[in-house]
Amino acid sequence: MSKVVLITGASRGIGRATARLLGARGWTVGVNYQHNEPAAHETAAEVGRAGGHARVLRGDVSNEADVIAMFDTLESAYGRIDALVNNAGIVAPSSPLADMSAERLARMFDVNVYGAFLCAREAARRMSKDRGGDGGAIVNVSSAAARLGSPNEYIDYASSKGAVDTMTVGLAKELGPQGVRVNAVRPGLIDTDIHASGGRPERAAVLGVQTPLGRPGGADEVAEAIVWLLSDAASYVTGALLDVSGGR
Repeated sequence: MSKVVLITGASRGIGRATARLLGARGWTVGVNYQHNEPAAHETAAEVGRAGGHARVLRGDVSNEADVIAMFDTLESAYGRIDALVNNAGIVAPSSPLADMSAERLARMFDVNVYGAFLCAREAARRMSKDRGGDGGAIVNVSSAAARLGSPNEYIDYASSKGAVDTMTVGLAKELGPQGVRVNAVRPGLIDTDIHASGGRPERAAVLGVQTPLGRPGGADEVAEAIVWLLSDAASYVTGALLDVSGGR
């Protein structure tokens, strides 16, 4: 029986690349999206072409009812949930904190922190052995920004990912005895369209050359790290924050 994973924010970028790679490993993938339904269905098609199975799931990770419904749908359809890739996140245009609106800050933390916590909570409820689960794995998608701070760009985004790092370390200690491993990847300058969301589509290409490896990274390279952390090859890894940042 194939393993079942929910990937939030799977319609593009790192989420899509991870879905595709897990499909190639024979996984069943819950493809979550919020707005772009055609893109989510394209991700599902790529999973199928790679050899896996996919179920498209619309939902806002910052809405508790949506999160519960996504997990319920997967569990009802496949009888189990083995893993979560907590990937959904947003960024806003570059700005110093002094110029950020309260509305921007609220939305940033709603999606990137509250949403990540809600999804991790539901995974914990369903995978913990003392609650009837079979164990599993959670990979949180953080960012190198958590340790760099992103001054004058998006300190709010960086701070939200700092919260994800702390949750990863604490939750790994909570859930280790329940058979659930919890880790995070911290991508650096990855060539995805999230930079366009922040108003700088060229950002990865321009800054990537300044890394020790001399280039931006690709979504597929981050996906490889995520899939390794989900796999039995990482069976003694929990509470880890794995940088995929070209040395930056």
